[in-house]
Amino acid sequence: MGWRETTRTALEALAGHRMRSLLTMLGILIGIAAVMLTVGLGEGARRQINSEIDKLGSNLLIVMPGATASMTGLRSAGTALTLTLDDAAVLQDPSVAPDVSGVAPIVTTRGALQAGTENWSTQVVGTSTQWAPVRSRTLADGRFFSDAEASAGASVAVLGPTTAAQLFNDRPAIGQRITVNSQTFTVVGVLASVGTSSMSNDDDTVLVPLSTYAARMATGNTRSINAIYVAARDKDSISSAYQEIERAIGANHGTTPGDADFSIMTFQALMAAADSMTSVLTTLLGGIAGISLLVGGIGVMNIMLVSVSERVREIGLRKALGATPALIRRQFLVEAAILGLLGGLIGVLVGLSGALLLTPLLGFSVVFSPSATLIALAVSLTIGLVAGVYPASRAAKMAPIDALRSE
Repeated sequence: MGWRETTRTALEALAGHRMRSLLTMLGILIGIAAVMLTVGLGEGARRQINSEIDKLGSNLLIVMPGATASMTGLRSAGTALTLTLDDAAVLQDPSVAPDVSGVAPIVTTRGALQAGTENWSTQVVGTSTQWAPVRSRTLADGRFFSDAEASAGASVAVLGPTTAAQLFNDRPAIGQRITVNSQTFTVVGVLASVGTSSMSNDDDTVLVPLSTYAARMATGNTRSINAIYVAARDKDSISSAYQEIERAIGANHGTTPGDADFSIMTFQALMAAADSMTSVLTTLLGGIAGISLLVGGIGVMNIMLVSVSERVREIGLRKALGATPALIRRQFLVEAAILGLLGGLIGVLVGLSGALLLTPLLGFSVVFSPSATLIALAVSLTIGLVAGVYPASRAAKMAPIDALRSE
């Protein structure tokens, strides 16, 4: 009996017990679908988190006042305003920080905005003309305020797209006058949208020159700032830029890295932490999903043992007609492998369907992984073969005369 005949006989045997075969494949089907969805959800979540971090600027470092140790090992900002404009100025010196391409100090407050009869509340940011290139932001309309306007303390503002839409609806915002905390500003530009993320809404903001903010809106020390946005020359320069910033501001403050009164956040560290967390969760959930594959394998073994018990006379007849133990063993192994493979294929289809259904519900893509799919199919086939070894060996060891005498 060749492989073709063996496969045909196996399919006929499985088709003769359709319901039992379907229930046997169910465990493997659920396991494969669960593994695919788990890997897809983990990869989708990782890409979503990295996408949100990228929106903040791919080469961005943020210097924040204060320093406190966090449980993750990353440093986070404290509450004391220990940063000043002098710290931003020292970072703009190429001899001090050669790997820094741009510096944008910022001060922030909450502002009540009004344009005609429309009112809105949002974040007001006082910053320099380098804010746009440092944050990798472009303008959808108008322009950014100029160095001359920043030096003169001009009453000009650049709006985020959400802010502009709230104040002016579909009307052009450029050239319009708005009030921010009762101070009048002229809109000169509207930022291009970067979308809203769970981390921040950079589309809802008002940018004004730092000097204008200090003269008309500041309530405390006009030299203190909330943070400094720093752009490294490229992604490969982030580490060296970090060290240059740490040395320069540390020297400015007379502190060492151990007692620094500022902290530096890089989004590479955030991405690494996010990747680590999603990998751990994906592995954990994948392990749980893998348990159902083990259960599915046990189900295949049980059904094949039942099949051997039911077909004792058939096995005896085959052996009496000259079938070798190897052929009997192959017959039952092929049946078990087909159960595993079919369960895997249906599981892949269920997994793909689940990914398509979950994507709009979750708000991010459940990523289809071809490598994970191929591995899942290989695992399902292997489970079928392994689960079929014992029943097949038991069938192959039967003595023909005992099998024929069995009731």
